[in-house]
Amino acid sequence: MYNNFMDYFLRAKKFRAKKRLGQNFLVDERVIDEILSNVKSDDSVFEIGPGLGFVTERLIDKAKDTVAVEIDKDAIEILNKNLGDKENFKLIEKDILKVNLCDIYPEGKKIKIVANIPYYITSPILVHLLGEIDDINNSNRSFIDEIILMVQFEVAKRICANENSQNKEYGMLSILSQFYCDCEIIKKVSKRSFYPSPKVDSALVRIKNNNKPRILNPSVMLKRTIKAAFNTRRKNIKNSLLSTGILGVNEALSKLNWDTNLRGEKLSVEDFNKLACALEEYNL
Repeated sequence: MYNNFMDYFLRAKKFRAKKRLGQNFLVDERVIDEILSNVKSDDSVFEIGPGLGFVTERLIDKAKDTVAVEIDKDAIEILNKNLGDKENFKLIEKDILKVNLCDIYPEGKKIKIVANIPYYITSPILVHLLGEIDDINNSNRSFIDEIILMVQFEVAKRICANENSQNKEYGMLSILSQFYCDCEIIKKVSKRSFYPSPKVDSALVRIKNNNKPRILNPSVMLKRTIKAAFNTRRKNIKNSLLSTGILGVNEALSKLNWDTNLRGEKLSVEDFNKLACALEEYNL
């Protein structure tokens, strides 16, 4: 169909991209090939934000079936015109945050998600798909095999960071993404691979669902403890917790024999759960 950079570029250039929706269309065929290399012929694919359909066109040819959700009416018009007659394709006009996968896949099949999403909505979408760390029975997550996600490079590093990464990278988004999944950066993607070209580079990230939480019996204080630790990064763990009104901080740290000057950015999820368990008797 359309299989080279110039076709993608010219088609994107004709379209008036909307800044409010963070629209930057992927026009680099080599990167599209990389995305497609993660899709098998028997995969059911759910695409978030297909835009003008450059990736979608290829997904339809390769995957067993493809469902795409798009909110932009102008893009939807183009998608319907170009792909509306494809039997293995379904387009949904809706905000992804209002989509429940059980309504689309009532038979309960496992799906692969492909998404190119702007920075401002990355966290809300991941929360919607994977659930918060205390949302053990999130219904959307149960349908997901893996997510192939295109995000800004700095966001990709935050998604994949851990307690050994640079302090500014590891945080709530890291823990949210990795509490139920394994995350890795597949490929850094140049800003020149998009039109309009964004100001920063992007990256492809693989988020693989483990079908179980990282901690099987997390403390009821875990989410509150983690949020408190990352809300005030410049403070040590003691002062971060105290500033949010958590009780028994000194007692809990003493019980664990931890240095009060330790910072939250150096704690693993398992460490946070130990701390949360120690805080339970003073806060419940």
